[in-house]
Amino acid sequence: MADIESARTAFERFDRDGDGLITANEYKSAMAQLGDPFVTETVAQAIINAHDGNGDGMLTFDEFWASQNKV
Repeated sequence: MADIESARTAFERFDRDGDGLITANEYKSAMAQLGDPFVTETVAQAIINAHDGNGDGMLTFDEFWASQNKV
């Protein structure tokens, strides 16, 4: 199980504009900064879609947190 404070810090790193949502573009940019320049926007969207509970194409903190705690 992930630590919620670490998860919040990670979420904020991905949520570049601070609107509480992670978009595919934000995910791609964060991954590039973390050293993975090979994540395309298409791949980022597929990853988001796999954890997107409400189907809006973006991740909220709750969705991000839930994805960190899947066993």
